[in-house]
Amino acid sequence: MGTTSFAQRLKNVMDDRGIKQVDLIRAAEACGKKLGKSQLSQYLSGKTIPRSDVVHTLAQLLGVSENWLIQGELPSSIPISHEAQDLKTPKRSASTDLSFQYTPPQNPRSTLMRQFKKSSKLDNVLYDVRGPVVDEAARMEAEGVRVLKLNIGNPAPFGFRTPDEVVQDMRQQLTECEGYSDSRGLFSARKAIMQYAQLNRIPNVGLDQIYTGNGVSELINLCMQAIVETGDEILIPSPDYPLWTACVTLAGGTPVHYICDEEAEWNPDIDDIRKRITPRTKAIVIINPNNPTGAVYAREILEEIVSIARSHQLMILSDEIYDRLIMDGYTHIPIASLAPDLFCITFSGLSKSHMIAGFRIGWMILSGNIRAAQDLIEGIHMLSNMRLCSNVPAQSVVQTALGGHQSVNSYLVPGGRIFDQRELVYEALNQIPGISAVKPKAAFYIFPKIDTKKFNITNDEQFALDLLHEKHVLLVPGKGFNWHKPDHFRVVYLPRRRVLTECMEDLADFLSTYRQN
Repeated sequence: MGTTSFAQRLKNVMDDRGIKQVDLIRAAEACGKKLGKSQLSQYLSGKTIPRSDVVHTLAQLLGVSENWLIQGELPSSIPISHEAQDLKTPKRSASTDLSFQYTPPQNPRSTLMRQFKKSSKLDNVLYDVRGPVVDEAARMEAEGVRVLKLNIGNPAPFGFRTPDEVVQDMRQQLTECEGYSDSRGLFSARKAIMQYAQLNRIPNVGLDQIYTGNGVSELINLCMQAIVETGDEILIPSPDYPLWTACVTLAGGTPVHYICDEEAEWNPDIDDIRKRITPRTKAIVIINPNNPTGAVYAREILEEIVSIARSHQLMILSDEIYDRLIMDGYTHIPIASLAPDLFCITFSGLSKSHMIAGFRIGWMILSGNIRAAQDLIEGIHMLSNMRLCSNVPAQSVVQTALGGHQSVNSYLVPGGRIFDQRELVYEALNQIPGISAVKPKAAFYIFPKIDTKKFNITNDEQFALDLLHEKHVLLVPGKGFNWHKPDHFRVVYLPRRRVLTECMEDLADFLSTYRQN
C-alpha cells in the first residue's frame, strides 16, 4: 500500500464529508487524542503513513472502515461514528465509491462560517527537525513521559551557559535598546562583524554589506525571498539543514540536492554538483562546518566549488554558523575568501558559539562582486526595512562576543564537554552492530548510518517513532535532512556524558531485537 493512495483516500473522504484539518484536530482533542497539525499535513501530502492507533482514530472520527482507509478495501457497510456525525452530518449513498450527499447542519450558523486553509505555497514545505516525531514526543510528554530530546541543537537545556561577560554587557545596555536600530543593525555590531570578516580575509566588505537578523534562520528566509524567481534552481547539499530546502520552496524555487559523500568524510561530491547544474541554476549553497554531519571542508574542496560557480556564473550562499566550533586542529576557511570575483553571502551568528540560541542574533555578509548584484541588494535592503530591524538587545552584545575571550574554545579540546561527548557518542555508535558513523570535526551533531537490511528498515521516520515509544529517546530521521535513503539519523551530543552513555545503551538494547514490520 503506497503513501499516495492512503493520502488520496484520506483527502477524498475529508473533502466528501466537508471536514477540514482543523475539524479533525479539534475532534481528536475532544476524544482525548493528540493529532498535530504538521502530523496531519504529512499524512495528507503522502509523505508518511500513520501508525495503526492513529489510523484507528482517523477512521473513527471520519466514520469509515479502517481497512478501507489503510488498504482501500471497502466493506458492504461503512459505519458512521458519533464523532463523524458531530463534525458534519453526511448521508452515505448506495454506491460504494464513498460519494456522499449531505443533510444541512443542524446549526444554521455553521453554513455561514468561512473555512480558512493554509496557503498552497506550504504544500511541499517541511521542517522535520520539529515535525511528526516531535509532535508525538510532545504528546507523550503531555501524558507525563520523560523524553530525552536529541532532535535540536539547543545548548541551554543541557547546561551550557552564556558567557557571563555577554550577559552583563546586555544588562548594562538594555536601557539603550528600547528603540529600533538601523534596519541593517547597530553600528557597533556591524563594525565588529566587519572586522571579523576582515580577519577571515573576506573581500570587499563594508558596513553597508552587513545585515543582522533574528538568527540565521530569518536571514536565510529573507534572502531566498529576494533571490529566487519562480522556477529558479538552487543547489543544496544532501543531507542539508532543512530550512534551506524549505525556504527555497516557499520562495517558489526548486531545490536541487547534490550529494555529500559519506565515504569521503561527508565532503560534497564535486562530480555530482556538476551533473545537477542546468540553465536555471542560480546559486549554490554550502553548509560548512556542516549540519548534520559535522564535516569541515578542506581548501581543495572549496576551491573546486568556487571554480564551478565561476564557470557557471553562480552566486555562493555559505552557512557558516558553526565556524567557531571546530575540533582536532582543523581550520575553517570561509569560501568567500577564495572568491573575490563572485557574489557571495556568508551567514553566521552567536547562537551556537556563545550558547545564546534564544537571544536570536545572526548576520549575513555580502561580499565579492557587489556590482554584479546591485539590484538584488536593493531587494534585500527593502525586505530588511520591512521587518524594521532585528532584536536590538541581542545586537548589543555582538561587539563583546566577537572581541572578547572565546570561552567556547575550552569545550573543544580534550577534557572539554563538546570534545569528550563527541568521543563518547562516536565510539559507542560504532560499537553497536549494524551502526557506523564518520567522526564529526565540528558542531555537535553526528549522522550515523544504519544497516537497513539487518533491521528491515524501509521507513526511517517509523524507526524514529519506534525508538521514541520504546526508549523515550527523540532523534531526527535522515529524511528530515533531505537524505534520499532511510538509512541515517542525526544524534545531538549536547547532553552530559552520563546521559549520553545511558542513551547509547538504550539504543543498543533497542536495536538488539528491532526489526521493522
